Amino acid sequence: MALFKRRTTGKPGEWYYCLEHRKVEEGPECPAKDRMGPYASRTEAGHAMEKADERNAEWDTDPRWHDKAGQEGGGDT
Repeated sequence: MALFKRRTTGKPGEWYYCLEHRKVEEGPECPAKDRMGPYASRTEAGHAMEKADERNAEWDTDPRWHDKAGQEGGGDT
């Protein structure tokens, strides 16, 4: 007998973006390792990859994440 029951269906109103199938899902249909969310709306989940790209670009250009030694060497450290 399992100690913890795995939740196989999501709650209405929970939206996720599945990275494997590249689609928006209501409730967690796919494993957690393959999804982003939860999001408040279907539209917000549909823009998950755009938001991730924006955040990655911000982090890539954030001077707090780059030291001077790494910049002087011309390569990423």
